[in-house]
Amino acid sequence: MDITYRYDTQLLIDGKNLDEDAIDDYFTEHFDGDCLLVVGDEETIKIHYHTDEPWKVLQYCATLGEIYDIVVEDMDRQSRGLKG
Repeated sequence: MDITYRYDTQLLIDGKNLDEDAIDDYFTEHFDGDCLLVVGDEETIKIHYHTDEPWKVLQYCATLGEIYDIVVEDMDRQSRGLKG
């Protein structure tokens, strides 16, 4: 299996005046990846993104508020039957 982006990155952000459209735009302009999902409201946003650089996603999201329920799964390892 050929995986374009290795890490399935998911997290929640708690903050104030969060703007899912602005966050989506920032991801599109600054990060290389796919399968982007940004949903929520002004206080809580859920992020789902496939990327090779999950640390950049976490670093950016931490500037928006408190990040939690962070999951970074290695889809390449999973495709080989290993724990991700």
